[in-house]
Amino acid sequence: MKRAMAAVLLVLLSQLVHSNAEEEAFDVRHHLSTVSRYGVVKGIAESSFVPSKIPNGCTPIHLNLVARHGTRSPTKKRIKELDNLATHLEVLLREAEEQNLSLEKLPGWLKGWKSPWKGKLKGGELIIQGEDELYDIGIRTRARFPNLFNDDYHPDVYAIKATQVPRASASAVAFGLGLFSGKGSLGPGRHRAFAVISESRASDTKLRFHDCCQNYKAFKKSQEPAVDKLKEPVYDEITSALRRRYRLNFTRQDTTSLWFLCKQEASLLNIVDQACALLSPSEVSLLEWTDDLEAFILKGYGKSINYRMGVPLLEDVVQSMEQAIKAEEEKHAPGSYEKARLRFAHAETVIPFSCLLGLFLDGSEFEKIQREQALPHPPKPPQKRNWRGHTVAPFGGNNMLVLYSCPANTSNKHFVQVLHNEHPIPMPGCDGTDFCPLDVFKERIVAPHLKHDYNSVCDVKLEQQEQKPVAI
Repeated sequence: MKRAMAAVLLVLLSQLVHSNAEEEAFDVRHHLSTVSRYGVVKGIAESSFVPSKIPNGCTPIHLNLVARHGTRSPTKKRIKELDNLATHLEVLLREAEEQNLSLEKLPGWLKGWKSPWKGKLKGGELIIQGEDELYDIGIRTRARFPNLFNDDYHPDVYAIKATQVPRASASAVAFGLGLFSGKGSLGPGRHRAFAVISESRASDTKLRFHDCCQNYKAFKKSQEPAVDKLKEPVYDEITSALRRRYRLNFTRQDTTSLWFLCKQEASLLNIVDQACALLSPSEVSLLEWTDDLEAFILKGYGKSINYRMGVPLLEDVVQSMEQAIKAEEEKHAPGSYEKARLRFAHAETVIPFSCLLGLFLDGSEFEKIQREQALPHPPKPPQKRNWRGHTVAPFGGNNMLVLYSCPANTSNKHFVQVLHNEHPIPMPGCDGTDFCPLDVFKERIVAPHLKHDYNSVCDVKLEQQEQKPVAI
């Protein structure tokens, strides 16, 4: 009997030690969905994937970049939300004291807490960490592809485009400062001036198609209540747990705001022992999943219009490749043709573009997308999922499409390599490789999307179908 009891105690002790070890190893900064800092998550890649070995003699002749802006401050609307949270926390603490409730488990920082952004009248701008992210990507890009960036700067050789939103154009500037560092005569860093081109927000169908596509705006508006409904059980469960844990009468809105505060503190301020520490690792994982689910339904594979409206961007990418091939075949002089097209935009650009490429899918899922069949939602933790916001579109998240020219004795003359967050990534449409013959890339990945004209996808007059809510 004693031996049996000892064995049970040993098992329980080992489980406790294992659980504690798991909690210690849990880094909340890896679970912030699309609010993740680029430097924290860029190294998280598919560990089982073996990148292609670029054949000898193959050289890059053109690069397309589609990047999200770097880490930004909270928007004006969100700053107000955090101020409201501070006000409500004061009310909750006062009520608890009036009822003589024990608050010994309550962290000291909550008493008298004020938002770090209190009094800030503007928001949403690129912060210093975001500048560093894009600057470093620029430096690494030039180091990785030196023969692409060895020409003197000219805006027709290195086209840099950004949306009219300041954090995107500021990201383009930071990237350009890194890319062209030491190539000019300005200041001790020998920087040089360069052009950043923007389209009007009202007509930017290549980088802000989500703002121009009327059908998409109608779809998103119709789906947001249903998405909130999908998230409610998680928020209600965690709200109840917080009430029990800290003896405060938290509301669902408080949980929403505390989760937002956790993400901002961890990502922007590197603080993980305040708002984030109120939540257990399993609760953080569930909240992360709700964010990932929302991005999947409203920006990703949840509905084909989410990415079909990005076809003008895909067409622009392919056109730039064809122009580079033409310049090569016609032996244009160096400095007379484009070698890189560099774009800086938003999660609402990078996520749909990743979907157009078929990233983060397995083969069967890619076939479903090609047949315009719906995909199941990302599975709830603890089940594993490919669709993770921190990988798909963190701050500074990016896709690079590198066009290679290969010797005549190879199977194909031109290949496309896709890098996601600077890592080679498998393309289900190209048999799971990251290095795809251009003809195969165009036939299997690009062509099925091109039958959907932007106007036919986005023009309200041409698509009056009823918007059905997502299944709950």
